[in-house]
Amino acid sequence: MALGRGLDSILGDVEQAYNKELNKELVAEIDIDKIKPNPFQPRKNFSDEALKELSQSIERHGLIQPIIVIRKGDDFTLIAGERRLRASKLLGLSKIKAIVASIADKNLRELALIENIQRENLSPIELANSYQELINDYKITQEALSTIVKKSRTQITNTLRLLGLDEYTKKLIDDGKITQGHAKIMVGLNSDNQKLVADTIMGQKLSVRDTENLVKRLKTTTQNKKIKSDLKDVENLNLLKDLIENFGIKCKINGQKLILNLNDSKKIDNMIKIIQKIQ
Repeated sequence: MALGRGLDSILGDVEQAYNKELNKELVAEIDIDKIKPNPFQPRKNFSDEALKELSQSIERHGLIQPIIVIRKGDDFTLIAGERRLRASKLLGLSKIKAIVASIADKNLRELALIENIQRENLSPIELANSYQELINDYKITQEALSTIVKKSRTQITNTLRLLGLDEYTKKLIDDGKITQGHAKIMVGLNSDNQKLVADTIMGQKLSVRDTENLVKRLKTTTQNKKIKSDLKDVENLNLLKDLIENFGIKCKINGQKLILNLNDSKKIDNMIKIIQKIQ
């Protein structure tokens, strides 16, 4: 099976399971305590407030869209609908509407990744990790992934770039303290500057435009410091060259290297004397 078609077929399994909902006879009421989480669930953070709101909606209107599970002996493994399951548990329900799908165990991980990408609101970092796992597992390009998950190539690229941020910044994104728009501007900064920018965003409630201006100023300052440092290195290298040539040893500068011409024993002896004097 070709890699792309492999992913498409997995998506088809999910769609087929959801389409079973049209036939209400295929929707079963199953015991909540018999449902095990998918071990490959990419979502790590669940908003307590959002779960509470969802549970209130379920209490008023019932569960409109069943969850999807597969049977594992006497129990079930959750495939789609972890937020719905958690919200139902908050209500203290003992049973939940579910569709029992026929999906091979080997597809569990891919199903969890794709179902979340297309149907749930993952945090930008969780989404980036999901994209990266699919790319790595299936050895596909970002272009191929964009076709499969129905997202633009630019969106996928920008999301994947967030994985280059340090852990402090990623945690702030997951916690909703800075947005993806803020974060993508910070890509490429070192850890110290990322923390400086992130703390400034939170402390001064910076907009994305304000953050762009801050990062530009920071990069300009950093670049100027590097230029000054490089100029100082060149100055020191020229000074060293002059000092050595005073001892009759020819040398030249090549980039950031000082090349000495020691082609006879006298020059070597002179070089030894220079070193001994320095010591």
